[in-house]
Amino acid sequence: MVDIAARAKVEGDLESPSEGAVLEAVATEGFPKVEAVAEISGEYGSFVFPERVLQKLWLRREVEDRDARLEDGRRVRVLEPGRWNHLGGPDFGSAVLEIDGGRRVGDVEVHLWERDWHAHGHGIDPAYDGVVLHAVLFPTVEAWTKGREERRIPILVLLPLLRRGLEDYAADEVVERLAGRPETRILDVLQRYAPAERRARIVAAGVARWNEKVRWARLRLERLGWTEACHHAALQALGAGPNRAAMLQVAGAWPLSAWQQGHEVSGLAWAAQQPRWTVQGVRPANHPQRRLQQYAEWVARIPEWPEVLRNVPWPTDPGVDGDVANARRSMDLPRLRESLRLAVAGGVVRGGRFDSLVCDAWLPLLAACGHEMAGLWFHWFPGELASAVRHVRLRPECGVTVGPLCQGVAQGLWLLGTDSERALQ
Repeated sequence: MVDIAARAKVEGDLESPSEGAVLEAVATEGFPKVEAVAEISGEYGSFVFPERVLQKLWLRREVEDRDARLEDGRRVRVLEPGRWNHLGGPDFGSAVLEIDGGRRVGDVEVHLWERDWHAHGHGIDPAYDGVVLHAVLFPTVEAWTKGREERRIPILVLLPLLRRGLEDYAADEVVERLAGRPETRILDVLQRYAPAERRARIVAAGVARWNEKVRWARLRLERLGWTEACHHAALQALGAGPNRAAMLQVAGAWPLSAWQQGHEVSGLAWAAQQPRWTVQGVRPANHPQRRLQQYAEWVARIPEWPEVLRNVPWPTDPGVDGDVANARRSMDLPRLRESLRLAVAGGVVRGGRFDSLVCDAWLPLLAACGHEMAGLWFHWFPGELASAVRHVRLRPECGVTVGPLCQGVAQGLWLLGTDSERALQ
């Protein structure tokens, strides 16, 4: 079972790709390629989805191909995504596919739309003679892409196969960008507004992020029920960046009941998902094998942790307005944080990752069940978002009152950093 919580809002907008999205060619600095960018109408306004992000998703195996079919009806499995080519020529080389049981090795070209193949002149370029698959994001009326000498290249539409929504993936990309230069990006956006208006913009953006998280939590609950929704959300939160999809695969293959039996599930999961893990550039604390072992220890200590979470006595929600320090004192938030860490997570998860677990998984699920959690979430500690936004908030031109950095402000600053219309309206 894979977490593919509804993409209906995106798919519905793209029944006619020419009406639901706009293609813009932009120069990609440092590379000779030209990158396509889709501007997509989302729930909170439009957001940008670059072709480069789609290429990352292909490389990181975010495509669920268990029952995938090409546009010509044949079954397809992606055994190896291939080597990512940042220069001229096909996007991925030496990919290994299985098409109707037959093994195919060759190049893969990835586009947002099928028509990009022809717009970029690939059909007359001999460099693309080795392409064995044309992977496109949006639906197409074509069953084949035409190569040189009328060669027919099979098409795989990726949108129905992605494990998460496009907005989530676009958001992940922003986090990666902000990690490199957080101040310039966010300050550029904030300075479009008068100083007196900036805090309201940040709060509104933070609330938009909260509403989005609750919506996805509600969809997950409808599909999985409380226990498995908690299980899936926890493993996803423990996965760092590129490993979240593999963590969701683990959650689907080994439900919470399997972990409760005390077998070596973490070792089995690590071995089974071996081709999908990304360890290069991942901090030791976020190594997926370590996170799996951590979750196994967590479940061993608190086997029925979703029920414990559901029965926690929560403080009165203070709402999103008001002073952060006062809100935290009224809820005795430091004490509550440590109590939750010990009683629900067995004391295993700590630091910023625990705060992310609370704010990305636990509180949205509880809110989806009817609990008032917006203020608690907003005033919670910023977790792993802190490093990307803390210095921005302290800059005088940011215009945000100096005080404790909280989850809502961090998320609002982060969302403003996307330069997305949904954060600016």
